[in-house]
Amino acid sequence: MRDGFRAVRPGLIALTIWGVVTGVAMVKAGLTETQAIAMSLLVYAGSAQLTALPLMAADAPIWLIFAAGIIVNLRFLIFGAALHPFFRDLSWRKRLFLGYLSVDVSFVVFMPRFTDALKKGTLEQHWFFIGTILPAWVMWQTASMVGIALGAIVPVSWSLEFGAVLALMALMLPYITTWPVLISVLAAALTAWVTQLWPLRLGLLAAVIVGIVAGIWAERRILARGAQPKARN
Repeated sequence: MRDGFRAVRPGLIALTIWGVVTGVAMVKAGLTETQAIAMSLLVYAGSAQLTALPLMAADAPIWLIFAAGIIVNLRFLIFGAALHPFFRDLSWRKRLFLGYLSVDVSFVVFMPRFTDALKKGTLEQHWFFIGTILPAWVMWQTASMVGIALGAIVPVSWSLEFGAVLALMALMLPYITTWPVLISVLAAALTAWVTQLWPLRLGLLAAVIVGIVAGIWAERRILARGAQPKARN
């Protein structure tokens, strides 16, 4: 668990900034402090919250608000499928609770460490994962409460969301160490840029899918080339 906390610690900086930005955004969108706190605790998904807020402000139908939030967070369906082998022996209640606590940064630090493990579902893996998600939840909620408290003070012109993006980039860049990862990142970035005007932030989902497919394709190509016999002189 301590190792998990050490691994996720650099990502908590980005998470904290993102939490403050989301807290401010909730108040700016017209939510009361009580409503904003409830949304932070119940939803616990910055991208979904930021997607839902303009729809709520526009009095959009409730089904559309939920649909938009689900679409933006569909990447967690992919994360969950990848994490399933490590937690399938737990009860559905425990898996549901871990799913609620899961965040992008916990997945990012967990998978590279245990993807190639011969045995999946060990206590070491479970406690490492818990060590990544609990601090993230505490920091997010704390930062979100700070943002809610500052919502009436911080002007929109400060563009705090840009600081969160820079912090997330600082977390991601050290993991770009192989060609498949680089190709995956470039494909996702290009897709996100091309689809930025898509409604309901569907471009985010498209970028996730394209990035994963591109990374898998690149890895298979590299493995296939390595498996080919070398030509004799």
